[in-house]
Amino acid sequence: MGENKNKGVPYYITTAIAYTSGKPHIGNTYEIVLADAIARFKREQGYDVRFQTGTDEHGLKIEQKAEAAGVTPQQFVDNVAGEIKRIWDLMDTSYDKFIRTTDEYHVKQVQKMFKKMYDKGDIYKGAYEGWYCTPCESFWTDTQLKDGCCPDCGRPVQKAKEEAYFFKMSKYAPKLIDYINEHPEFIQPVSRKNEMMNNFLLPGLQDLCVSRTSFTWGIPVDFDDKHVVYVWLDALTNYITGLGYDVEGNSDELYKKYWPADLHLIGKDIIRFHTIYWPIFLMSLDLPLPKQVFGHPWLLMADGKMSKSKGNVLYADTLVDVFGVDAVRYFVLHEMPFENDGSISWELMAERYNSDLANILGNLVSRTISMTNKYFGGVVENNGAAEEVDDDLIDTILDSVQRADAKMNELRVADAITEIFNIFRRCNKYIDETMPWALAKDPEKQERLKTVLYNLTEGITIGASLLASFMPGTSQKILAELSTEKRNLWDMDTFGLYPNGNKVTDKPEILFARMDPEEVLKKAEELQPKPKQEAPKAEEAEEAAPMEHKPEISYDDFAKLELRIGEIIACEEVPKSKKLLKETIRIGNETRTVLSGIKHWYKPEDMVGKKVMVVCNLAPRKIAGIESQGMVLAAESPDGELLALMTPDPDKQMPSGSEVC
Repeated sequence: MGENKNKGVPYYITTAIAYTSGKPHIGNTYEIVLADAIARFKREQGYDVRFQTGTDEHGLKIEQKAEAAGVTPQQFVDNVAGEIKRIWDLMDTSYDKFIRTTDEYHVKQVQKMFKKMYDKGDIYKGAYEGWYCTPCESFWTDTQLKDGCCPDCGRPVQKAKEEAYFFKMSKYAPKLIDYINEHPEFIQPVSRKNEMMNNFLLPGLQDLCVSRTSFTWGIPVDFDDKHVVYVWLDALTNYITGLGYDVEGNSDELYKKYWPADLHLIGKDIIRFHTIYWPIFLMSLDLPLPKQVFGHPWLLMADGKMSKSKGNVLYADTLVDVFGVDAVRYFVLHEMPFENDGSISWELMAERYNSDLANILGNLVSRTISMTNKYFGGVVENNGAAEEVDDDLIDTILDSVQRADAKMNELRVADAITEIFNIFRRCNKYIDETMPWALAKDPEKQERLKTVLYNLTEGITIGASLLASFMPGTSQKILAELSTEKRNLWDMDTFGLYPNGNKVTDKPEILFARMDPEEVLKKAEELQPKPKQEAPKAEEAEEAAPMEHKPEISYDDFAKLELRIGEIIACEEVPKSKKLLKETIRIGNETRTVLSGIKHWYKPEDMVGKKVMVVCNLAPRKIAGIESQGMVLAAESPDGELLALMTPDPDKQMPSGSEVC
């Protein structure tokens, strides 16, 4: 028997708290399942785990959505938070704390933290004028914008000017740079660390706006009630308020036990907030920094980023209705690479379900139990009739245990699952090598047959025990059918602990029945949300979120713009750019090069021959090493999911160079 070396050692893991703007899709759900797998495995390693998740419930977007829905912001977030929690529970996640940023304790502590930072001189009052992205709740300068849009989400930004409080980020930047250099494990993967250092910290941090006055749905600054606390200062502090941290020194024992966090698990799109803003806030509060922030990649649809308007959004509960909880957990965990984005589709799910779960795992368990019942009345015995082939089986199983353990310590969850399934693959190969059905025909081979079936049962027990962190329901079912308990991880360095003479179930359940891919796709067609193509009806339009208008201009201001019709005569992708297309546009007797961030919506070959509206007197700007000599006009839907080029009436053959007036 092994030794539990980690017994009682605290381990604190968190997810990013989910934003309550709507129902989370499978890409959002992936994070909670990933965190759950890590938390469960840490428990298997003997750690005293604290696993926290929750919801982020303040901000302008919430206020707008609540108004559009005709409910109060609190009613709106109560409903969405309940839906998020339902899905987290559906996915069998074992969190210890579900925090909401509208929780009274959290609100009071955020106010205290803001005041402490202000009294310390880290926060000061000023005025903000710049570009604001509502979906990201982020401010940007002219130089930070990409193609005139938010550098994070690519959506349009609005000019904003208002009184605000600011945090002196530059005060702590040198200290943070030193910390990152001295703690190479702090930001993972390494590519995220390089991005933060080279793109943000080393060029120099600007002071951060930490309050708003243009909306009210937020935590009030209690000494200046015109202001509400900026959503990121509010949201990030959940990691300590959820442990009972108190600014005045009366923190809960949970905080004293579990802080600093061992792991913040977040999406790669919010790595900046967690590795720059959050550590600096903690430095201001004189608190220790988390030990590690891991920015995981995205789970994308096979045809691109999930979008309601494209009708390619997948929800966890829909997938569970078709495949079951553990199959969905298996897919999102196994198909996600360590650093690169993963891909999901109904076809891929069906293929993995049949090949991995039905064939490799389900068939192995069914065959082993059925043969044990058929040949020995369900009794599993080992009388030591070993042969050389057994050694390779045992070595492979024990080696896979060690490899899975090592992979999980590196947060390489997909690789760890592969190691576990190597156990099941090797057991299937062992059946082919030993041919139990042939042994059963020879009376002199009965003891050998018992050993073969014992080795298979023991191998499955070890594999199923390891599987508990990733597919807990399946693990439990397998072990129940084998009439045994889950094996401790620290005991998996020994082969042969399955009780000799134990009896397996006489009625094994089919764990994963094969699916007809055609039937799966038919079901998907019924369940898949349809693209939102139709224009809203008059009564629906009234429910749309209120628009933010730019400052009023005079006719003289408008008259300064030179807008003309241009014809695209060539178009190509810009190398190494995910967004840009390079268009060659004929405008009257001129030919210009224009770059547009529209690759997500238009293919180069579809652009040629289009007539578009061009801003001709926009100052040239170098983007991606290419000079752009104007701007092509386009319209974007409020949710940022649709984009359409502005083109002249197709019934009117407007010549190239015509002025738009």
